[in-house]
Order: sequence, then structure tokens, then C-alpha cells
Amino acid sequence: MLHSVLLAVWLSLSTTALAAPAASNGKPLTGTIEYVENDKTAVIASGIQSQALKIDHNRSYYDTTACATYTEVIVADTKKPYVIGTQMHLTDGKISNVRTLVTTTGDWLFNATGTLYYTSREDWGVIPVESRDTRAVIQAAGDAYLNLFLDKKTVVPWGAPCARLEGGSYTGKGQPTDSCNVGVPSGLDLTNRRYVIDETVGSVDIFLNFGGKTGLPDSHEFRIEKGKIRFVHTITVQRK
Repeated sequence: MLHSVLLAVWLSLSTTALAAPAASNGKPLTGTIEYVENDKTAVIASGIQSQALKIDHNRSYYDTTACATYTEVIVADTKKPYVIGTQMHLTDGKISNVRTLVTTTGDWLFNATGTLYYTSREDWGVIPVESRDTRAVIQAAGDAYLNLFLDKKTVVPWGAPCARLEGGSYTGKGQPTDSCNVGVPSGLDLTNRRYVIDETVGSVDIFLNFGGKTGLPDSHEFRIEKGKIRFVHTITVQRK
């Protein structure tokens, strides 16, 4: 279950000094202050986390400054396929907020098997300490990409090679000249941004609303290397 994956993520974070006071409280998701699924307040017991899912891929990272985690999950089951992104935030060592985006058939460019294939070919591993970017640099790179949708004069730190995974659509060809600068729509405000940043892997995940305050629930995740965008993953909930 997704619940089990998130429990393991919480336990990993709870080994840090920031979360240690809650390491023995048993069920960290019990008593969660807020659970939001696809931008709607929900109950964990009846949400996606309560379902038995065959998880084909999961990757998590940890924001030890903001006490938060991000987890990407892919379920490539042909009957119940999902691509899921979850941000968890902790307060005083206990989970206080869980936000999940659940995409499936009918969502923007959804293709779980394609997402699994391309994700498995990418390197989101730990970056050597001497080569890591600061939190500010990582967030600024992600913000620049998102700002481009509304302001075409925005200078985006494109890396090369760079690949964008949007739903199951992938821009990378495996070439050193691969670029993420392949165009984005115009006149769209990507707002209400919520961040999880892990400098050790050069990554930032940003939950947002695509197209204004009431826009589509969306996640844009970035891998930044030497200040440049290397990978982009998007999850966009399009179903009503």
C-alpha cells in the first residue's frame, strides 16, 4: 500500500535529529492534522493510501530544513494504473500535513508504463558534497521554469542534456544535446507553490495550481545539477 511506502519514508526522516522525538509514536499517519488528495480535503482511510497497490517504482527525498518529504510512486498495473506524488510535512517531529496528487487514465498525457520506463533510465542519485547547489539555487531554477509560462522574458537555466517527462511523454532522445527548452504554453499563472527541496540530490518538488488559484492540481519536480535543469517530471490532475 502507498501508506506503507509513506510510513517507510517517515521512518527514514525520523532518524534525523529534527524528527527524532516522534520516532516511537507507532502510527505517524494516525491523527494527521490535514490530508488533501487532488486539492480536496479527504480521509486517509478512504483515499488512495487505503488501496492495495502493486508499486513498481517509488523514489523519495528529504527536506531536512523544512521537515518535509516528497515521494513519487508509479503503479503500472493495466487495470489500475497510477502515477502519484505525495508531499509530507512534519511539525515537532510528527506528520502534520499530507498532500497527494493521484493521476490515472484520463489525466494529462497519462501513461504509467511510459512514465515507469523513462524514470527508470534517469539518474536522480546523490550528488557529491562539493558539487551540490544551495537550496536557493535549486528553488530559483524550478521557479524560473514555472515563471516562463506567464513571462516569456524569464531566463531559465537550461541544462544539457535535459529531459522532460510530462505524463508519459518524454522529450529526451538519449543525446548530449537533448533539451527541455522545447516550448511551454503562454499566459498561464502557475501559483500557490509549495516546495520540498533536497540539496543532496539537487531536487525540488513544487505542488501548485496550473492556470491560476483555481487551476489544475499539479506537481513539477526538478533535478538541478550545477545550477542547471537536468530533469523535469510533471503530474497534472485533469479529471473532474
